Amino acid sequence: MKIKPINGRILIQPVEKQSTTAGGIYIPDTAKEKVYEGKIIDMPKDVSDEVVVGDIVVYKEYSGSEITIEGEKYLLVTVDDLLAKYVTTDEIPD
Repeated sequence: MKIKPINGRILIQPVEKQSTTAGGIYIPDTAKEKVYEGKIIDMPKDVSDEVVVGDIVVYKEYSGSEITIEGEKYLLVTVDDLLAKYVTTDEIPD
């Protein structure tokens, strides 16, 4: 089953932080700093000109509606719930 966001909503798949460091050390959930970030999976074309499908974004803690599709968790949020997006250094003006 697929879902298509409507009424200005953006479909985000939350990104989980790694549980181990590059050196293989396990990091318990209680020690992780919680950052609310995810990948934009789908959105109507007229919602925003600042983000596009595929962007990794940071969103507010209590944002949107959580849904599960075929065992995967997603969020339906509004553009106002988005705080920032990750960019490459060449996208940042001098």
